[in-house]
Amino acid sequence: MRWIVSGVLMLVAVVHALPLAGVLGAGKLLQLYGVPVQDPGLELLLRHRAVLFGLLAALLGYAALHPPLHRAALVAGLVSVVSFLWLWWSTGTTNAALARVALVDGVALALLVVGAVAHLRAGAAAAP
Repeated sequence: MRWIVSGVLMLVAVVHALPLAGVLGAGKLLQLYGVPVQDPGLELLLRHRAVLFGLLAALLGYAALHPPLHRAALVAGLVSVVSFLWLWWSTGTTNAALARVALVDGVALALLVVGAVAHLRAGAAAAP
């Protein structure tokens, strides 16, 4: 079961590493999200967001190789994808790029649920 959790965390780490390209500027952010970023302050915030995604990706990837961190990484990944999906759904606004992000996050959510179930079953199997 542990290899399932590790595999899920690696895949979700890759998903979370993709937005890191946004640190390169407004052009890359437009390519990623289909939203023009013309305000310098907004560009700064979105580029910083890209860095935070990189940090989350690093945590997920590191945790994949260190089983004591599996639970924390699964929770972090779930919070990330569920929060985006909820915000995306609740705003009712989208474009093709954001719909693609939602689709990828939906797949990541399914993977994380599989990983969480595997993690819980492994813990139950190890209990006396």
